Amino acid sequence: MWTKQSQPEPPSPSPAPWQPPSSPVNTATAPRPTSPAARNIACLGATLEISGQLSGQEDLQIDGKVEGPISLEGQRLTVGRTGKLNSEVTAREVVVYGKITGNVRARDRVEIKKDGEVVGDITTTRISVEDGAYFKGRIEIERAKTPAISEFEHEAVPVGVDAN
Repeated sequence: MWTKQSQPEPPSPSPAPWQPPSSPVNTATAPRPTSPAARNIACLGATLEISGQLSGQEDLQIDGKVEGPISLEGQRLTVGRTGKLNSEVTAREVVVYGKITGNVRARDRVEIKKDGEVVGDITTTRISVEDGAYFKGRIEIERAKTPAISEFEHEAVPVGVDAN
């Protein structure tokens, strides 16, 4: 009789460890995840010089030179270390690493960082001036706006009392 000899089964191949694709992924065209906290930030480079009025609806970082009014209502302005502004500035937030010559009005806050410099008056609700920063001018702290009392709350009449 024929006998069948059993042979051991070859081991099953283990899954290969993950390796990156052989061709690089172009991150410039790959979609970026969006989240509610993500904000668009426009940048003016260190070699740019602008003379004139600047306004917009997005956050802005300036590393170059700007002469003229800057209005970013509801947005954040960051003056980079190489940024030099000769401007009247209006924004929600202003963060200064460079130099501003002119008045600054920020609805929320102003931060003057260690090497930052502001020569002009500041009007804001909150301010932070780090050690080493330079500031020359006046500061006016506005009180945070409280919710207005409605006409109905102001003239409330107790229930069951005749108002006549």
